[in-house]
Amino acid sequence: MRAVIQRVSEAEVKVDGVIVGQIRDGLLIYQGVTHEDESEDVQWLAKKCMDLRIFPDDEGKMNRSIQDIGGHVLVVSQFTLHAKTKKGTRPSFIHAAGPDVAQPLYQAFIDEFRSSGIRTESGVFGAHMHVESVNDGPVTIIIDTRAKE
Repeated sequence: MRAVIQRVSEAEVKVDGVIVGQIRDGLLIYQGVTHEDESEDVQWLAKKCMDLRIFPDDEGKMNRSIQDIGGHVLVVSQFTLHAKTKKGTRPSFIHAAGPDVAQPLYQAFIDEFRSSGIRTESGVFGAHMHVESVNDGPVTIIIDTRAKE
């Protein structure tokens, strides 16, 4: 499972011109699932995201988590995070999980944040979405559960 995490001052996702998720001051998380991912990956990645100290403290140092600031989370499914570009110029997505595997894990990821009391919005799984955000910093971090870094 991969996640691209961006610290944002605002973000929204639209489907067919309608806002389906919108946040201020928090994390925009693009999440991609592979065939090998399981519930343990969901739990590990969600906890890692919740505990990331990437928000400024009173001295301006990145020392506070999403929970520390009472921030919000917007999660958007993105199978293209598992694109392979080794050969040619057209990406291959053979490592991205199909909807039968990915959708339940995507929903479980969202549920981890909500059960921790973090206001969490989401996109629509499998839909064509338009995402707008204001990256704060900018701060962008990539985490892969296979690397556990």
